[in-house]
Amino acid sequence: MTNIFSRNLFGIFLIIILTIIFPTQSFASYHFSNFRGRPPIHVYKTTGSIPMGMTPAMIKNIYILPASGGQGTIAIVGAYDDTSIEKDLVDFSKTFNLTSCTVSNGCFEKHKMSSKIKADSNWALETTLDVEWAHAIAPQAKILLVEAVTPSGANLLNAVDYASKRNDVSAISMSWGGSEFPEEVNLDPHFKSISGAKYFASSGDNGTGASWPASSPDVIAVGGTTLVLNSNGNVSKEIAWSGSGGGISQYEKAPTYQKDYSISKSGGMRAIPDVAYDADPKSGFPIIRGGVWRTVGGTSAGAPQWAAISTLGSGASNDNFYSDKAGSNSSSYFRDITSGANGDCGYVCNARKHYDFVTGLGTPKTVNF
Repeated sequence: MTNIFSRNLFGIFLIIILTIIFPTQSFASYHFSNFRGRPPIHVYKTTGSIPMGMTPAMIKNIYILPASGGQGTIAIVGAYDDTSIEKDLVDFSKTFNLTSCTVSNGCFEKHKMSSKIKADSNWALETTLDVEWAHAIAPQAKILLVEAVTPSGANLLNAVDYASKRNDVSAISMSWGGSEFPEEVNLDPHFKSISGAKYFASSGDNGTGASWPASSPDVIAVGGTTLVLNSNGNVSKEIAWSGSGGGISQYEKAPTYQKDYSISKSGGMRAIPDVAYDADPKSGFPIIRGGVWRTVGGTSAGAPQWAAISTLGSGASNDNFYSDKAGSNSSSYFRDITSGANGDCGYVCNARKHYDFVTGLGTPKTVNF
């Protein structure tokens, strides 16, 4: 009896210790049904009536983007209803002398996945960033905002599916993500569109670690950088942002484009991100919502802007990106980010020459790949 009691007491003690050391999720079964997308956006500061941060002209100069252009439709997939987005987009466009983009002129469209969708202030800020800055980068492209009922995995994929079935959609932006789960390998077909549109997803803002849907081999995963400018507004240096998500997928095998590129230490699994973009809130982007300007950042800024870049030129795909980077003229396509880190895990957490698990292949220097 004493031995049985001792063993039970030891078992209870062991469970308590393991629970303290390891997250509960390590013992729980985490699946797609548990997934809830999170918008990786950070408000650096509220600036009221004055926009502060990177202007469209500045970011286009930094990344060698044309002043205008854009073809087809950029689909922005988010959750909940942003009730003021069209008015906010009008105010944003006026401030930066952009082409007007409204429902009446056919430039902007909002599609609710249900007639009854609640509003959510945090997701509304994400929507504002995505819509305003996709338009800033590609002002001649149309904007389709698809609003999922909630940020559950099922509802977000329903919204993705709607965009995927539209013939006019050229690019699909998903500025959200969450922990990986075993079933993700079966969901890759959701990232194939009838129009051949490319999918872009934020890699996350919590430092090292892979997230879904960025981990899908059919999605272009966008990591983050910090821009440091000189007094003339030109790039002094660009380094890896400490919050940039990245790493090695637990479930997705390395796609052919990464196998051919030969990414070190990936163990034959999908590596993320693929590319990068300014994400540090300190070198962030002005957005306006409800007449109030805020400066925001996060890898969620990169997904819609890379989606817009894909409508400005041609060839934006992971197949081409990795082929370009492997070529002798790779610097014509990407700025290689070689310093900075997103954690303390050694090789996987550090930016370096060529591909790295923090900024991928680098940031854009062209719209043609």
